[in-house]
Amino acid sequence: MSEQTGPLPVVAVVGRPNVGKSTLVNRVLGRRAAVVQDTPGVTRDRIAYEALWNGKRFTVVDTGGWDPRASGLGASITRQAEYAMQTADVIVFVVDSQVGATDTDLAAARILRRSDRPVIPVANKVDDERSEANASELWSLGLGEPQPVSALHGRGSGDLLDLILDALPEAPREQEEEGGPRRVALVGRPNVGKSSLINRVAREERSVVDSVAGTTVDPVDSIVTLGGEEWRFVDTAGLRRKVNTASGMEYYASLRTEAAIQAAEVAVVLLAADEVISEQDQRVITQVIEAGRALVIAFNKWDTLDEDRRLQLEREIERDLARVKWASRVNISALTGRGVDKLAQHLREALASWEMRVPTAELNTYVRALVQETPPPARGGRAPKIKYVTQADVRPPRFVVFSTGFLEAGYRRFLERKLRERFGFHGTPIEISVKVREGRGSEKPKG
Repeated sequence: MSEQTGPLPVVAVVGRPNVGKSTLVNRVLGRRAAVVQDTPGVTRDRIAYEALWNGKRFTVVDTGGWDPRASGLGASITRQAEYAMQTADVIVFVVDSQVGATDTDLAAARILRRSDRPVIPVANKVDDERSEANASELWSLGLGEPQPVSALHGRGSGDLLDLILDALPEAPREQEEEGGPRRVALVGRPNVGKSSLINRVAREERSVVDSVAGTTVDPVDSIVTLGGEEWRFVDTAGLRRKVNTASGMEYYASLRTEAAIQAAEVAVVLLAADEVISEQDQRVITQVIEAGRALVIAFNKWDTLDEDRRLQLEREIERDLARVKWASRVNISALTGRGVDKLAQHLREALASWEMRVPTAELNTYVRALVQETPPPARGGRAPKIKYVTQADVRPPRFVVFSTGFLEAGYRRFLERKLRERFGFHGTPIEISVKVREGRGSEKPKG
């Protein structure tokens, strides 16, 4: 059989709020990936994860709770769940066996019976043999034999995965993903417009957007076309406060933002142009730099600014973003779409810098001339001599300076600034470490 390329088959996990969908998704994935909390409605969006079972890969989509009578935000979640049903290859319908089939479950089952996709009814919270009788009552849904599972303890999850694989269309065997869309983490504090931007670039209602700050409590992967190229965007939960002081849902969402940055190649930090640059904004930027990812700073809501605010913002940027003058900057409006297409060029430029390697000969010729003009300051009466510089790595660019003595932080910053002036590195952090060679044959790393 020839290996398939293209998208993986999709399994949608649906059901009313708080029946244990996210816990089941975590069990299928074998890791804590979905935000789980004892509050109905914690998962407010459809969230895609890649899963592997018996050598077959597939995508699992966790959805917000399905409620046909919902209004407001609840109605948005219902639309997301229905969309997941329409686009899935297999539907896993989760019911709480301890509660039994509710009116909402029965209403959902009626819609699912009309679906032309395979539907696997799951009786969750069957923790022991005694509670299996509750599971058999769910034959009343008219969707065939209910599969007894304890998502929390793992009971029956292997059998369920086997059933899912049997129902899936032919899926490709696990293979290393080469190439593919570049990974972009979209980060920023709550309510700066991350979901609106995802919806704008995806040209569909992809994320639940509500005027309540922090509506997105989980990342949502979207493959979008921007500037004639495909990108994989991860929309992340808003960072509210430091991880160690955040609680419950916020705690996991904060961890996930960190994870999204780590999984990305370039991060777009979204700031609200109509609000003062805050400590939270600064913290998100620091996370991106510390993770060594390429960086684009996008100022959203630019179309709402008057002349006074623009001048004030320029002063704030000069003062608060002085340490990231090298970051790529773009002004956009997620609402009107203004400037959004320019984002692709900024992403490409930042990634090109992130992957740039300077030839060793060219690097040393430049640094030698630089050091001759501005030698490092003396320490304890002796001025260190720079012997040699090499670029040790890319993604991000890392340089190692071999010197006869310690180089002050100020001189390292000077070297970084001059390397940027000469070679660009626009949109990427660069790292400079020093190896001190004190005498013949001895060498120790510094910083």
